[in-house]
Amino acid sequence: MQALLQARKLIESTVNLHRRTVARHAVVTMKGNDAAVANAVEALVDRARHGISIALPAGGDRAEVMVSALRRLNGPGHERIPVRLLCTPGALADPATRAAVEGGVNAQVKVVDAVMETLIVDGSMAMVRSSVERGGGDVVSVIEDTASVRALDLLFAGAWSGAVRLAEHRWISERLRTESARRILERLCKGYTDDVAAREVEVSLRTYRRHVAEIMRALGASSRFQAGVRAVELGLLSTAD
Repeated sequence: MQALLQARKLIESTVNLHRRTVARHAVVTMKGNDAAVANAVEALVDRARHGISIALPAGGDRAEVMVSALRRLNGPGHERIPVRLLCTPGALADPATRAAVEGGVNAQVKVVDAVMETLIVDGSMAMVRSSVERGGGDVVSVIEDTASVRALDLLFAGAWSGAVRLAEHRWISERLRTESARRILERLCKGYTDDVAAREVEVSLRTYRRHVAEIMRALGASSRFQAGVRAVELGLLSTAD
């Protein structure tokens, strides 16, 4: 999670830097209204020939724009273009995103806890929506500067490699969304000792430890702390918990 937050800061600083230093035609910025973003997405998708990467951090109207790109990629002329969709649990829970994913869009889907809204086309063009200008709301940058797009592509690849496959996310969610699992995960996140946690959960120490071991195996965690962090990343717990 920390690595992704650092990556997000790096993306924002890279976009900011290149907005000031590269040729004007290489980075085009606009206010993040839906019509402008939709037009930019449509234009980039139509230029795709080799591959598209989409990072989707949220649902709602913002999700709809990117989801429309997925639907467009299922149309004539785009069927053979590989697509990677990286989304947060919140984005995946959005009805539009869920309908697109469950409707068989031509995309590999992975889930991650945090990501910046990004569309990368053929490793040579990109669109990023960010809030890098204080008080100015969302800003959308359409980037064709080679160095900037390469940096975005590498950061997306890093986030993708650490993300959870959709099928695995669903399996883990179904298995660990029970009330008893949630109560144990809460205590793992807070660093409770086993004996204190077992008393609060109202099970024997031996039973508690067995449940913890099962949860750690399901999450692929090597420590109790990592299990708690992983649960937050997968949307099984909120950071407020």
